[in-house]
Amino acid sequence: MRGRVGQTLRALRGDPAHLARRVSRRAYQRLGAADLDVLLGLDDVADSRGLTLAVPDRRPARGTPLTVGWVCAPPGPGSGGHTTLFRMVEAVEAAGHTCVLYLYDRFDGELRPRVELIRRCWPNVRAEIRSVADGLPPLDAYVASAWETAHVLAARADLKTRRLYFIQDYEPLFYPPGSEYVLAEDSYRFGFRSITVGPMLADLLAERFGVRAAVAHFGCDTETYRLTEPGPRNGVVFYARRDTARRGYLLGVMALREFHRRHPDREIHLFGDPTARVPFPATNHGKLSPAGLSELYNRCTAGIALSFTNASLVPDELLACGVVPVVGDNPYARGGLPNPHIRWTEPTPYRIADALGAVVEGDRPAPAELAASVRSRPWSDAQRVTLATIEDEVYG
Repeated sequence: MRGRVGQTLRALRGDPAHLARRVSRRAYQRLGAADLDVLLGLDDVADSRGLTLAVPDRRPARGTPLTVGWVCAPPGPGSGGHTTLFRMVEAVEAAGHTCVLYLYDRFDGELRPRVELIRRCWPNVRAEIRSVADGLPPLDAYVASAWETAHVLAARADLKTRRLYFIQDYEPLFYPPGSEYVLAEDSYRFGFRSITVGPMLADLLAERFGVRAAVAHFGCDTETYRLTEPGPRNGVVFYARRDTARRGYLLGVMALREFHRRHPDREIHLFGDPTARVPFPATNHGKLSPAGLSELYNRCTAGIALSFTNASLVPDELLACGVVPVVGDNPYARGGLPNPHIRWTEPTPYRIADALGAVVEGDRPAPAELAASVRSRPWSDAQRVTLATIEDEVYG
C-alpha cells in the first residue's frame, strides 16, 4: 500500500494528466467499457448468406421527384467524411428530390443536439433529420454511408426500397482481423448499388468481391483552401488523430520529434485532436473549421498527411494553400493522389523526417506553383455521378 501511495504521489508531482489517464484506463478495463466501441447492435447485424432484400412493387416514372434516405452515424464538428456525404445530399436536393437523414446510434442518444450541430456546421443541408430508432419507412431509396449503416439497411430486409452504398474507404482496414473486420467486409456482399469515392476502391471491390461500382472522383474545395500567403513561411503541420489508427499518429509524432531535433527553429503545428500532447515544442490547434485550416496552412512550408487506407483529402488541401504534403507511400492512398508535388516516402519515422527536412531545406516549388497544380475537378463531378446512380437505381 505504501508503495502504491508513493507511486501516486510521484505521478502527481510529475504529470497529473498522465495519472488521470492511467486511472481512466484502469476504470475503462474494469468496467468493460470496451463494449462502447462496438458501433452496431446485435439486432442490426446482417449476414450476406441467403440475404433477400425486398424492393418496391413498381418503379416511378423517370422525372418523378424521389424521397431518398441517407443513413449515417451522428457527425462530430468538422467531420471530413460527413462533409463529403452531405455534399452529395445537397446535390440530390438541388435536383428536386427530398432527402431525409437517418442518424444511427446504437445507444439511442438524444436527437436534438445532433440536429442543431448539423444545422450549424452544414447549413446548406435542408434535409429533415430523424433517428433510425424511430423506424425506417419505405422510401424510394436509402443510401448507406458506412459498413455499420449498410448492415442496418440489410438487417431490415423486408423494407421495400432501393438500397445504395456510398463508400469512402475500405473500412475493414479500420480494424485488426476480427469481428468488425469480417462484418465490414461482408457489407460489400449485400448486393447494394455501390458508389465509391475515388477509383482505387472501385478496383478493389471489383477484384475482391466482384462488385461493380460507380466512381465519384475526388474533388477539392479550392474556394476555401487557397493561396493567401505566397511569401516565406516557417511552419510544419501535422494532421494528428490519436484515435484513428489509419492516420499514423505515432509515426507522425516520432518523425516530428526527430525533425525538431534537426530543425529546432521550425514551428510545428498540430490539428485534429485537441488532447494530443507531444514531447517537443508544438502548437496544438485542436479542431479547426475549413477556413481556419486554410489560414493555418498558409503559414506552413510542409505538412504530414498519413493515410493507410484510401487517399485523404488533406494533401490536396495542403497543395491548394501552397504547402508540400509528405505522405506515407502505400497502394491504397497513392491511387487517389496523382499530383507530382506530393512527397511519397516510406512510412517510418526517420524517412518522414528526412522528407520534411528535404522540403524545408529548399527542395520545393514556390507556393504559387503548388497551388496551381491542384486537381481542377470540383466536387460537382462526384455529385453528378452520385445523383445519376441513385436515379438510375430507382427509375431503372
